[in-house]
Amino acid sequence: MPELELKLVRIKNLLAKHQAEALLLQRVSSFAWATCGAASYINTASTTGVGSLLITPQGRYLITDNIEAPRFEKEEKLAAQGWEFRVAPWYKANPAIAELTNGLKLAADGPYPGAIDLSNEMARLRANLLSEEDARYRALSKLCAEAMEAAIRAVRPGQSEYEIAALLDRETRARGVQPIVNLIATDERIFNFRHPLPFGKKLQKYAMLVLCGRQHGLVTSITRLVHFGRLPAEVRQKMEGVARIDAAFIAATRPGRTLGEVFKRATDEYRAVGFPDEWQVHHQGGPAGYEPREYVGLPNSPDTVEVGQVYAWNPSITGAKSEDTVLIGPSGNEVMTEIPGWPMLKIEVDGQTVQRPAILEVN
Repeated sequence: MPELELKLVRIKNLLAKHQAEALLLQRVSSFAWATCGAASYINTASTTGVGSLLITPQGRYLITDNIEAPRFEKEEKLAAQGWEFRVAPWYKANPAIAELTNGLKLAADGPYPGAIDLSNEMARLRANLLSEEDARYRALSKLCAEAMEAAIRAVRPGQSEYEIAALLDRETRARGVQPIVNLIATDERIFNFRHPLPFGKKLQKYAMLVLCGRQHGLVTSITRLVHFGRLPAEVRQKMEGVARIDAAFIAATRPGRTLGEVFKRATDEYRAVGFPDEWQVHHQGGPAGYEPREYVGLPNSPDTVEVGQVYAWNPSITGAKSEDTVLIGPSGNEVMTEIPGWPMLKIEVDGQTVQRPAILEVN
């Protein structure tokens, strides 16, 4: 069954489960999921887009204004995809939702007056990817890995974090990918902040680059670190420890296991490497899709791992972090953001050999 048709079947089943008759999708991520990759954002910081989708028993509709309709038709090809356009002038309220849902029990992918909030259920639909989406994810992840490598190998002492962020932004955008998260920390800021927005500080020896790149709605995450000169023993120990934790995460993330079980395996590894409480300082990641994390892994989470899902775990020990985007396959996991030639740490965990990135050392 084609991707769009299968997603419409999943929507129908979701509505039936909750005894609803119509579904309104306003989030940028849900819009991209339901249209197989179309972009509804203008302001990239906005959760909701400039177009909404409405699925009812009578049809499926794109609700937007006269500014956005031409792009949705000519570039996103949504009319050809079968969406019926309901367009209002930009200076007037669009009555389409009220008209089309009159007398219907409405659900939505977030808070909406009179609607059932199915935001959690939609996150899980978006996380259960189809083969077409996995193929797009591989292509996106390769581009993000290339952008990260090009940027981090151009980093030099004396550059400000703003300049380093500009390198990463340029390399990402040049490949047709939108950097929706671009975090940079240097030296002591790596130890001080888990989410380091770029600052004016200039690099002395140690830099961390974090990227979440979006294309066709999907989001890939990758982190890499570079150190100039002799790597301190403390940092090396922490990187080796966090690599072991990340390897435990990846090895344990197999079909049929709950996220609670995966999480416990990783927290056991935190304890084994001598940092038992560090997992409490920052979330550990979870299933990715049309959001950097559709939902995060938590202790005792009942959500189960499925073939075709994509995970981005991001364990950290103060001063070190490991993060890649991984596709769950039927017989093994595939690290889609691997950078060929990058220095790696070979980890033996749970009867498996898992390679995790080391810190790039430049002498």
